Amino acid sequence: APERREAAARRWLGRAASDLSPELCAELVAETLAVISDPAFAHLFGPESRAEVPIAGTVGSVAVTGQVDRLAVSTDSVFVLDYKTHRQAPANESQVPEVYLRQMALYRALLARAFPGRTVRCGLLWTEGPRIMELSDAALDRFVPESNPPARG
Repeated sequence: APERREAAARRWLGRAASDLSPELCAELVAETLAVISDPAFAHLFGPESRAEVPIAGTVGSVAVTGQVDRLAVSTDSVFVLDYKTHRQAPANESQVPEVYLRQMALYRALLARAFPGRTVRCGLLWTEGPRIMELSDAALDRFVPESNPPARG
């Protein structure tokens, strides 16, 4: 629940990173809570969303297996979010490494088949910052194998 997130984050850091200073722990908790409470992306961290969702299938002739970091499914859309750690997060979509765009394009294609009729949106959560970057259809479309049309949003 949102009102228990700060305490839960502090407890987790106390166990997993007990060597961090109280100041750094407070900074990490504040940054994390700022991301997950951002109104634009709150649905990704609410009770309807899921963490660590396995995904598998084929897209064209490409076998795909992975684990989606966050998945939020509503009656009309699906949003898939993957966490990325970079010392320097890309400033914009054109700087995103192709391997990440390819991964998200394949996830989008699989999810479009799993949830027909729903818009599939993709995003990356850059832990440096942290910040969420939604990926455009144009950025992903070039990485979809020919036998699978893009799942337009």
